[in-house]
Amino acid sequence: MFESLAAKLGDVFSRLRSRGLLTEENMAEGMRQIRTALLEADVNYRVARDFVQAVSEKAVGRQVIKSVSPAQQIVKIVHDELVNLMGPGSAKLAMADVPPTLIMVAGLQGTGKTSTCAKLGVHFRKRGHKPLLVAADLQRPAAVEQLRVLGEQAGLPVYSEDDSDPVRVANNSLPHALRHGNDVVLLDTAGRLHVDPEMMAQVRDVAAAVSPHQILLVADAMTGQDAVNSAKEFNEQLELTGLILTKLDGDARGGAALSIKAVTGKPVVFVTTSEHLDGLEEFHPDRMASRILGMGDVVSLVEKAQESVDVQQAAALQEKIRKEKLGLDDFLSQLRQLRRMGPLKGLLEKIPGLGKSLPLDDFDESELSRVEAMIYSMTSQERSDPDIIDAGRRRRIATGSGTDPAEVAQFLKQFRQMRRAMKHAALGGGMGGLLQGAMFGRVPKVKMRSKRLKPRRKKRSKRR
Repeated sequence: MFESLAAKLGDVFSRLRSRGLLTEENMAEGMRQIRTALLEADVNYRVARDFVQAVSEKAVGRQVIKSVSPAQQIVKIVHDELVNLMGPGSAKLAMADVPPTLIMVAGLQGTGKTSTCAKLGVHFRKRGHKPLLVAADLQRPAAVEQLRVLGEQAGLPVYSEDDSDPVRVANNSLPHALRHGNDVVLLDTAGRLHVDPEMMAQVRDVAAAVSPHQILLVADAMTGQDAVNSAKEFNEQLELTGLILTKLDGDARGGAALSIKAVTGKPVVFVTTSEHLDGLEEFHPDRMASRILGMGDVVSLVEKAQESVDVQQAAALQEKIRKEKLGLDDFLSQLRQLRRMGPLKGLLEKIPGLGKSLPLDDFDESELSRVEAMIYSMTSQERSDPDIIDAGRRRRIATGSGTDPAEVAQFLKQFRQMRRAMKHAALGGGMGGLLQGAMFGRVPKVKMRSKRLKPRRKKRSKRR
């Protein structure tokens, strides 16, 4: 997410720091580089131009140039302007005074609109609501069945009819919601291949018939400026209240996220961060700006932890870590909790400064499955006391997990190192220490056979 833009902006700030005293000349050069970085990230040209102009007006002043740390001041100015560009502030969905709150979801085909409806349902249920999914996409074959399957997976009710009129389906869903106590109704409307008059008339008819409290547009972040342009067209036809960006986790550039608010005037409310049904996050411009500038996003990380981590289990685990009695069963349990929080690469990106210290682009989450296979191939005694594992046991574990004894030995060595490191982290920071010890580059990484490097030879010290 934003890897390309973050790397380029980091290079610009590094060069500015190396200059020491900033002048208008090297500031102008830095602003040109920032504009180039934005354009290469597929940010709208006018948005990039206005952004650089706003930063320049605040950065070229005498106060910044004479600052004790002028480069840090520039970073602060860029951060604030990024927040203004994407926000400002977090856009919260207003709920109806008298339930149910009706939320209509629209978008082009292929943007993940139907799956996003299910993710929205999971999001609202976590917050104490009782959502109802409504299958009003009667244009795409199997769209109704897809929503039913997703609803079953998420444990959410789905309202559907054997009807070809989406307006009638939408109207009938409201009394159904009232009878069954659903306080949020999520209306999945038909997607379209492009913004054509006939399909836009249909979605306008649905909106006019049910008067939704919110109209959210689902846009594919990976399509860049196409997402911005389609959002602009939809807004002219429907009067959107907010935007949802999908596939943001796979978008290394981020041009849509940085441009869409400025072009449409509508806030980004949610972003999807994975294909899982819980892979939906509220969009916070200040947190996203911090991540772009390599400052991490600790607040979102803690929120994820609070949703996924059992507090009592974490306290018991912390006590074991303090006494260095952490076993592989404990490690496996903690690893599962972390994986429930979402893709580990996304979690690692939220830790401040980690992107600069670890090559996250090379982070291969499939290696963790190999680690799990090794642990499952151990006896309960070996998992509780890994120190008893000798060469013979390593061979048996390797055979059972499809690895080789050298990989098993490497994993056990890294686990012992991690256990010691986690002890110090837990003593210093409670839950933060646990997260740091578990994720801050200390999750044992097993090299694949084809990638395994030969051990370095120690250099012999020359005798004088």
